[in-house]
Amino acid sequence: MFETMPTLDLDLAMTTARRAAEAAGASSMKHFRRGVRVELKPDRSPVTVADREAEAAVLEVIRAAFPDHAVLGEETGAHAGAASSRWIVDPLDGTRGFTRGEPFWGPLIGLEHEGDIVAGAMALPAHGEVYYAAKGRGAWLVAGGGDPARLQVSGIGAWEDATLSLGEPRVLLAPPYGDAMEKLATTCARTRCWGDLAGFAMVLTGRAEAWIEAGVQLWDLGPMKVLVEEAGGRFTDLGGRVTLASGNAIASNGRVHATLVGALYGSVATQ
Repeated sequence: MFETMPTLDLDLAMTTARRAAEAAGASSMKHFRRGVRVELKPDRSPVTVADREAEAAVLEVIRAAFPDHAVLGEETGAHAGAASSRWIVDPLDGTRGFTRGEPFWGPLIGLEHEGDIVAGAMALPAHGEVYYAAKGRGAWLVAGGGDPARLQVSGIGAWEDATLSLGEPRVLLAPPYGDAMEKLATTCARTRCWGDLAGFAMVLTGRAEAWIEAGVQLWDLGPMKVLVEEAGGRFTDLGGRVTLASGNAIASNGRVHATLVGALYGSVATQ
């Protein structure tokens, strides 16, 4: 007889993602604005003791709840586990800003189950904000230690009325995306660049209609698909595919998504 796969406890997964984000944030805040030493990894990206300690804190929370799950961490790499379930962890997204005392940084934690992101969380510790979600459970924000508030994307559908939130402009405004991005940025109502996960949070809270990112790794996008979908929005790569593996992404309120993919698809197809 064939053994059936155990059902994933999504409520526990969502709680675990939230607790892991909170643990990572608390760990990083111990070093924030305290002059941490910056090292460079082989890819020239920065890393600090805060990144490493935050990842250790995340792994401790995950292993306590799901000891058999696999983990992919930015700092510690792949940890073996069940083939069906993998946690994708960036313990401190926005390290450069963190080291310069900027507040737009935090952990990103996503749970991939049978090929889909089904739960996740992120935090902006310097702002006291934690965002979390799971499939069919909604997306939620806890701010300043208050009660959870359900997240809902905006209802704006006309691009000329929309706010666009950008990720890394150095990548997005260069070839092959530059021409399409310039058109999008100059035909909407306004364009903002808060950077890193803070720019994405603008879509979750209805302060922006779209967020675009490119040139990133899997762990830089881990929880974003489930967060924006559970808030009523949509997530794809720049070519319109529902994947995190492309290294680029669009998160939107859904109503302006076709406009974005239509503008950017050609630039992606030429790569």
